[in-house]
Amino acid sequence: MSKIVSIHSYRGGTGKSNLTANLAAATALGGLRVGIVDTDIQSPGIHVLFGLDETKLNRSLNDYLWGRCAVEDTAYNITPPEVASHQGTMFLIPSSSKAGEIARILREGYDVGLLNDGFQELIDKLKLDYLYIDTHPGLNEETLLSIAISDVVVLILRPDKQDFQGTAVTVEVARKLNVQRLVLVVNKVLSSMNVESLKSQVEKTYNAPVAALFPLSEDVAQLASSGIFCLEYPFHAFTKKLKDLAQHIMA
Repeated sequence: MSKIVSIHSYRGGTGKSNLTANLAAATALGGLRVGIVDTDIQSPGIHVLFGLDETKLNRSLNDYLWGRCAVEDTAYNITPPEVASHQGTMFLIPSSSKAGEIARILREGYDVGLLNDGFQELIDKLKLDYLYIDTHPGLNEETLLSIAISDVVVLILRPDKQDFQGTAVTVEVARKLNVQRLVLVVNKVLSSMNVESLKSQVEKTYNAPVAALFPLSEDVAQLASSGIFCLEYPFHAFTKKLKDLAQHIMA
């Protein structure tokens, strides 16, 4: 059965899009069909990680939301060779990064209900095993919808007081929406921090398990969003953590 996985953070800068792209790739390496939807419509960017030239994107999620095309027409086959060699397939549904279209979204909005229909149509038309949703940080209407319809919600936070407070609000909302499965991930953990103590603190704060803690990695930073880390560095310790988290999400 197909599953919808929302990757969310209360604040920007948590590494959400990077983790989304890597988790989707790690999932597809299992020979699965995986889609990614960039619903961060106000500040899209996950297409950069897959090397898509935004000037050559003929269709985007915006076109579907404004009734210009079917949602499957906005899907790009972005399957990297490493994934194809494992019989996996990846699709990306990007949001437009054109200033005029972002301004229109901010000015006019759109029918958020179309997102739910679009997610289901993508699963059916593209025969997806997993659909990953890269959400907009914070809480707004489309984020609430994404959380409500997801089989798994992955909440990413940094070991930062503002992140802790914002994530508490998100966890409370997710529980009120009866999220089936909530997964906590702590990213950008400093090497000087006591990992076990931090894990215990986070789990106690939110009464939810921490599935992974990722270090603040200079190697990830050096890649600078120019590729998918787990494919570029398949034997790196960071990649091992990514693959373990992907397996946890699929369990």
